[in-house]
Amino acid sequence: MSRCIADSQLAPPHMAAMPRQLCWVKIAQLHCWYNMGNLLKVLTCTDLEQEPNFFLDFENAQPTEAERDVWEQVDVVLKDAKGILDELQSYKGAGQEIREAIQNPSDEALQEQAWVAVVPLVGKLKKFYEFSQRLEAALHSLLGALTNETHSDPTQHLEREQALAKQFAEILHFTLRFDELKMTNPAIQNDFSYYRRTLSRMRINNVPAEGENEVNNELANRISLFYADATPMLKTLSDGTTKFVSENKTLPIENTTDCLSTMASVCKVMLETPEYRSRFNSEETVSFCLRVMVGVIILYDYVHPVGAFAKSSKIDMKGCIKVLKDQPPNSVEGLLNALRYTTKHLNDESTNKTIKSMLQ
Repeated sequence: MSRCIADSQLAPPHMAAMPRQLCWVKIAQLHCWYNMGNLLKVLTCTDLEQEPNFFLDFENAQPTEAERDVWEQVDVVLKDAKGILDELQSYKGAGQEIREAIQNPSDEALQEQAWVAVVPLVGKLKKFYEFSQRLEAALHSLLGALTNETHSDPTQHLEREQALAKQFAEILHFTLRFDELKMTNPAIQNDFSYYRRTLSRMRINNVPAEGENEVNNELANRISLFYADATPMLKTLSDGTTKFVSENKTLPIENTTDCLSTMASVCKVMLETPEYRSRFNSEETVSFCLRVMVGVIILYDYVHPVGAFAKSSKIDMKGCIKVLKDQPPNSVEGLLNALRYTTKHLNDESTNKTIKSMLQ
């Protein structure tokens, strides 16, 4: 239970020497604070709608009994996430075989070599696409748990369900990392385009197509649309979050948007507060927090009616951009580009000119 400061004797030491009247004014400005295990809440009253100010343990949070059912469902999906990233990072493509086949259209041996090289790669691309569907389902489970009426506000949800908040963060971290790798690998779309063209030609010529059963025409259309997007995983999550809101009509949209804005604020505060940042056991947690912060901003921008950049937004966009720009430039350019090019409302007329100039 929170305990509010209600007596001048409880004033912080640096206020002890203040005149009595001024001291009481300062005390009146302080919010409630309390400590819950790994969670430390500090002076939450700020100019930005009482921005949440607490430590969320992304490194060590473990599920409580109340969280366990959802946590276990999502954990099955997240266990496969690292393998997906490893496979994507090592994806080399069949560029050479495809070029030789195209340059020598009458050489059946080269056509066969290209087809044999492409088919297993398409199997991988299908696997990545199917994982995106599993990820969307996991996101729905987490949003359901983190936005229900169990707790009175999103801060309480994130404080008391830290293991689920950590999983939500891990999904966002995976999503941005996947899209970063995909954007720097043109072989993915080239391979799939060649596969579809060749498959179409084989059908016209009534040639049996090994691998057709693995990716039929309907599935190929969906996979093609998936990879046509610059950031396919982020689009999956954005569409999935919008779908979650539309399917849960009895749940106020604020439950979802406030959950997202609170997560963004928590990440920002942890990154800019030396006391919190010093608790990270690994420097990788810094990049993790940065990706999560950007991920929830983008989701908020898609789900909230006026987006993340509007004056009424509950996200301190200037503060978040400043945190990003305070990092080594080569480590955050991809995240800044994600805000520049994958958000929905940045270029709206209502967006503050200062925010636009900060992202130029």
